[in-house]
Amino acid sequence: MSAINSAHSVVEPSPTSKHIAGAIVILYALITMVPLAWIFLTSIKSPPDSISYPPKVLFSPTLEGYCNLFTTRTRQTPDYIAALPAPTSTCDEVTRKRNMVIAGPSNFLPRFVNSLVIAFGSTFLAVFLGTLAAYGFSRFKVPLADDLLFFILSTRMMPPIAVAIPIFLMYRELGLSDTALGMILLYTAVNVSLAVWLLKGFIDEIPREYEEAAMIDGYTRLQAFWKVVLPQATTGIAATAIFCLIFAWNEYAFAALLTSGSAQTAPPFIPTIIGEGGQDWPAVAAGTTIFLVPILVFTILLRKQLLRGITFGAVRK
Repeated sequence: MSAINSAHSVVEPSPTSKHIAGAIVILYALITMVPLAWIFLTSIKSPPDSISYPPKVLFSPTLEGYCNLFTTRTRQTPDYIAALPAPTSTCDEVTRKRNMVIAGPSNFLPRFVNSLVIAFGSTFLAVFLGTLAAYGFSRFKVPLADDLLFFILSTRMMPPIAVAIPIFLMYRELGLSDTALGMILLYTAVNVSLAVWLLKGFIDEIPREYEEAAMIDGYTRLQAFWKVVLPQATTGIAATAIFCLIFAWNEYAFAALLTSGSAQTAPPFIPTIIGEGGQDWPAVAAGTTIFLVPILVFTILLRKQLLRGITFGAVRK
């Protein structure tokens, strides 16, 4: 009996294995968080501290990087600055210490709004179209279904630069260059293949009997899809939305090639922030920090669905 009680399950990990795995996960998390922490620290450094060598870990924090990110400044003489009324804001005070005055807002906020509109708009369209296509492939007999699925997947096999010139010429002829609609359509076309493949796997795991029972009770095919399939595919939809949003949010090549003005997004704009004498690294770090917030919040809000979506169907009875 004692021998039976002391037997170790081949499924349950041992305490030592748990401790080792936990230590590895914590170490990996700390290593991956170091660049994010360094970017944030750089955003609250002064320009001299941001380029000092060796790098400064202890420094006096300042909001100069964020002020430079959201404003444009011009240099003025000390006499001109002394004649001005008292500063009305922290940014005004910080700017005057550099013998400069705020000339107006920068272009970062419009570029940031463009990123929000284009990324979330294309994600919604990609997930919407991908869900419908995945449901069709999963539930109906589509001629040459395997060949069509492979063709859809093959659109992601080539690098974006391979089709950049044809897309640029096509957009110029259609008048879609430097437009939010053009970028939404392009990112949707790129992401829809990923959405179809991910969502088809999730929908395949949902038993057909649920829909058949609903249609026997009087539901139409569309009503069964809306009230039966979609609620059970929520985890897969959330996971797919996160992956699509990450691509659209961080995409740089197409944004740099096809936009330069009214529809430009934040990724190609942030590296162009120039300060006195060269790159304004605190402002660049401040823009990067703010740029990370929406995708971080979106992922945290959907983290439970993401974890369940990744492991959906992993255990079969």
